[in-house]
Amino acid sequence: MEHLNKFLFKKVDNAQLLVFRVFYGILVAAESFGAIATGWVRRTLIEPKFTFNFIGFEFLQPLPGNGMYIYFALMGIFGILIMLGYRYRFAALGFAILWTGVYLMQKTSYNNHYYLLMLLAYIMAFLPAAASFSLDSRIKPTTKKEWMYNWCRWLIIAQLFIVYTYAAVAKLYADWLDFSFVELLLKGKKDYALVGAFLQQTWVHKSVAFFGIFFDLLIVPALLWKRTRKFAFVAAIFFHLFNSIVFRIGIFPYLSLAFCLFFFEPKTIRNLFLREKKWSVPITGTLPAHAKWTTAAILVYLIVQIALPIRHHFIGSDVLWTEEGHRLSWRMMLRSRAGTIRFRVVNKKTKASTRVNMNDYLTKKQRRKVACYPDFAWQFAQHLKKEYAQKGEDIAVYVTSKAKVNQGEYAPLIDPKVDLASVKWHHIKPNPWVLPYPSKTKK
Repeated sequence: MEHLNKFLFKKVDNAQLLVFRVFYGILVAAESFGAIATGWVRRTLIEPKFTFNFIGFEFLQPLPGNGMYIYFALMGIFGILIMLGYRYRFAALGFAILWTGVYLMQKTSYNNHYYLLMLLAYIMAFLPAAASFSLDSRIKPTTKKEWMYNWCRWLIIAQLFIVYTYAAVAKLYADWLDFSFVELLLKGKKDYALVGAFLQQTWVHKSVAFFGIFFDLLIVPALLWKRTRKFAFVAAIFFHLFNSIVFRIGIFPYLSLAFCLFFFEPKTIRNLFLREKKWSVPITGTLPAHAKWTTAAILVYLIVQIALPIRHHFIGSDVLWTEEGHRLSWRMMLRSRAGTIRFRVVNKKTKASTRVNMNDYLTKKQRRKVACYPDFAWQFAQHLKKEYAQKGEDIAVYVTSKAKVNQGEYAPLIDPKVDLASVKWHHIKPNPWVLPYPSKTKK
C-alpha cells in the first residue's frame, strides 16, 4: 500500500487536465444546447405522455411546460463555466447532478456514452481542473497550481481501460465474428451520400468488425507506450471520425479524442496549448492527510466499475436476449432488436378484457422499445395498473409478444400467462416471466 500511495500522490504537471477541462466544457455545452436545437429535448422529454425511467427512479420526471429547455440551457451554461474555469467546482458538480437527472429520468434514448459522460462528470467535479489556466486562478492567484496528484490522471486512464476492454470482449460473439451484425448495422447507412454504397461491401464489414475489436482492446496500451503513441493517435482520429460521420453519436467521438491528452507528455501539451514560459512542479513530500481515504475511494470505485459489466453472469440469463445486465456494461453497438407486442387489460372483478391501443400512450420510439425490451413492457404494465386504479378498477395486464435479435428468428419474449401488473422487477436475478430464447433458433 505504501508504494501505491507514493505512486498515486506523486506530484505531476497538470497541463493535461487543464487543457482537457477546456475541451470537456466546450463539448458538454455543445451537447446541452445541441439537444435543444436538434429537437432531442422535445422528442424525448416534452412530447411523450409517459417517460420510461430507470426502474427505481420514477420520482424523477421531466419538468412541465418549457422547463426542460431551461434545464438543458442551464447545463449548457455550466459547460461554458467549466470551459472558462469560473466557479469551477460549482459548475462541474451542477452539470454532473443535472446530467444524472436526465440520464435516470429517461432510458428510451439509452446510450452507453451518456453513462460514461455521467461518470466523467463526477470525476471532473472532484479533480483540480481549474487550478490554473482558468478565471478562478486569475481572480484568486494564491490558489494557482501547476501540479496535480498522479491519481488524477490515472483514474481517467483506468476508467478508459475498463470501458474499452469490456467493449472489445463483448464483441467476441457469433453475430459480430461472422460479420452479420456489422452488415445489418451498415445496411441502414446505404442512403448516405458518397459513402453509402461503399459501406455495403463485404470487405468493409470485415474490416469494421476486426478493427473494432483490436482498436478497443489495444488503444489504451498503445497510447501509453511511447513507441506506438503517435500511430495509436492517428488510429484514434480515424476510428472516432468514422464513428462520428457514419453513426452520428454526438459528442462522444470528440470527447474520446480529447481523452488522448492524458497520454501525451505534459511538456508537449504545454507547448501546444498553454505556451507558458515558466511553471514548476514541487518535489513530492509527505502524503496528504486525505491520502488513505482517497486511495480507498478510488479502489472501491474501480472495483464497482469492473464488477458491473459482468453482473449478467451472476444473474444467469442470456443478456443478449433478456437484456438483464446489459446497461452500464459497455456493450456498445452490439445488437439490434425488433419485436411485436399486444397488451390486454382484464378487470379482475368483471373479467372484462380490453386490448390496449399503445398509440394512445406512447411515441413511436417508445412503442419499439416496449415491443422488444422486457423491462419497458413491465414498466408500461405498471403504468396501466396505476391509471386504471385511479378509475377504481383493479386490473391484470397480459402480454403477447415476439422479438428477435439481429437477423435471428422471432420468438416469444414474455410469458402470456403472467400478469405483468402483479409481478415485481428483479435487478439481481432473472425475471422468470421473460422466456428463454429457443436453442434451436439462431440468434
